[in-house]
Amino acid sequence: MHGKITVCHQIKTYLCNINSRNPIKRDRDMRYSVIIPVYNRPDEADELLQSLTRQSFKDFEVIIVEDGSSVPCKDVAERYQNILDIHYYAKPNSGPGQTRNYGAERSRGEYLIILDSDCILPEGYFAAVEEELQKAPTDAFGGPDRAHVSFTDIQKAINYSMTSFFTTGGIRGGKKKMDNMGVRREVYETLGGFSRMRFGEDIDFSIRIFKGGYACRLFPGAWVYHKRRTDLKKFFKQVHNSGIARINLYKKYPESLKTVHLLPAAFTLGVAVLLAGAPFCLYSLLPIALYALLVCTDSTLRNKSLRIGVYSIAAAFIQLIGYGTGFWRAWWNRCICGKDEFEAFKKNFYK
Repeated sequence: MHGKITVCHQIKTYLCNINSRNPIKRDRDMRYSVIIPVYNRPDEADELLQSLTRQSFKDFEVIIVEDGSSVPCKDVAERYQNILDIHYYAKPNSGPGQTRNYGAERSRGEYLIILDSDCILPEGYFAAVEEELQKAPTDAFGGPDRAHVSFTDIQKAINYSMTSFFTTGGIRGGKKKMDNMGVRREVYETLGGFSRMRFGEDIDFSIRIFKGGYACRLFPGAWVYHKRRTDLKKFFKQVHNSGIARINLYKKYPESLKTVHLLPAAFTLGVAVLLAGAPFCLYSLLPIALYALLVCTDSTLRNKSLRIGVYSIAAAFIQLIGYGTGFWRAWWNRCICGKDEFEAFKKNFYK
């Protein structure tokens, strides 16, 4: 009897391994597939899944793909099996782009909605998306993001720095920036999904959507709460990699580099020059102090909190200098030294 159980277990394990290596061909009968790559964030995945249970529109499935995490969220996903149409997969680490592709291959929705694990959806998210698509179908869409009342003061300060005109030049935030992405399955498959770029793969995909002549719209009512990073150290790493991504995108699509993308690099250089001149003339610190006062005042008024306003000074300088140093570093490695994307940033890639 024990031998039979062992043989059955081996067959089951073999079949599971085969399924994990090959896409599962399931019937395409779902309106939406939510693709969620996760890397060592079970608590965030739990909050996102909880928000999905509260949706008024129910015709969607959830695909969670564990990207080689050392702290998996399998137990979290299993708690929602009787509440959501949820499917959990685990794979070796390869970064968010390839992990999204892995999930998309195993999904069955007409539209794919790509979400980061640090998002929380309001109750009417899917209803808002469906209303927009019923009014006028489109090939791809996105929505803005907001800060949730449960966010810490640091998270609210980070959200301010990522959406304020005084830090991003107006290209993020409000109702003009598409932060989460939805795309028709046929378009996703035609474009081949996300590229193998380590940094900027989401912007690369958006560029290919526009270059392909596909219709793309902003859905103002389909916004999400986006946590981004929970502390300033992690935030610096995130924006530093974004600066690297901008040069990588420039090398691939030279026309994608705009004047506004140069501002953080100019800011970083300017701050360095002013700080270098401080020992000789304290007045050189005046522009830095005035900018800090501007950020603090604006954030305090927007968030109705002086504490968040003060934190926003740190977040703003980290956002601009983190991005700027990543930009200059990538410019040197890729444009001056001529290194390719992978050779230039081997230490930054997931192992």
